[in-house]
Amino acid sequence: MSLTSTEENYLKAIFKIEEREEGPAGTNHIAEEMSTSAASASDMIRKLSEKELLDYEKYRGVQLSTEGRRVATLLIRKHRLWESFLVEKLNFNWDEIHEVAEELEHIRSPKLIRQLDAFLGHPKYDPHGDPIPNAEGVFHKRKQIRLSRMRANTEGVIVGVNEHSTSFLQFLDQHGLVLGTRIRLLQLYDFDESIVILINEKEKRTLSKKVSENIYVQVE
Repeated sequence: MSLTSTEENYLKAIFKIEEREEGPAGTNHIAEEMSTSAASASDMIRKLSEKELLDYEKYRGVQLSTEGRRVATLLIRKHRLWESFLVEKLNFNWDEIHEVAEELEHIRSPKLIRQLDAFLGHPKYDPHGDPIPNAEGVFHKRKQIRLSRMRANTEGVIVGVNEHSTSFLQFLDQHGLVLGTRIRLLQLYDFDESIVILINEKEKRTLSKKVSENIYVQVE
């Protein structure tokens, strides 16, 4: 089946919404994810449903069909492998890779992806800490929680981020909050749910709720 890059992007967006919401994706959510209008999203939902890539029930949202999920998973696999390649082999920063990988993920060469995966040593996670599905479409998921849900006086290591925007990743770089950083939660303020953490047993820092909700930690 031949798909346009836009159709592929919609499938990937619906996959992400389903994972985040743990259920069907609504038209408005899809439109927001794709930065388009609800009318445009509705037109694309209809087209993808006609290609049997989506299961759609009026007023209940849409879900990927078995084939739609296979296509979306392959796209995510390619995207995250390319992100890993850009950081590990071409010295890109983690805040520079998303748009480039968005272009590269649409290259249709199964052999290239197999070789890329092998060249990188079959990584399980990309530079943002997101799991990379293997050739069979299986994700290797680990136990992790949002930093905002840590308890006081517990320790953990930053293993991922939920927000991939350039501004957010640059903020984390500037504050030394990259993957692998060890942190301890010292205090939680009830007033605004901001927190105080200790970074690598050296530096105290106060983070807003918005920041702490977008950082994933593996608690030790």
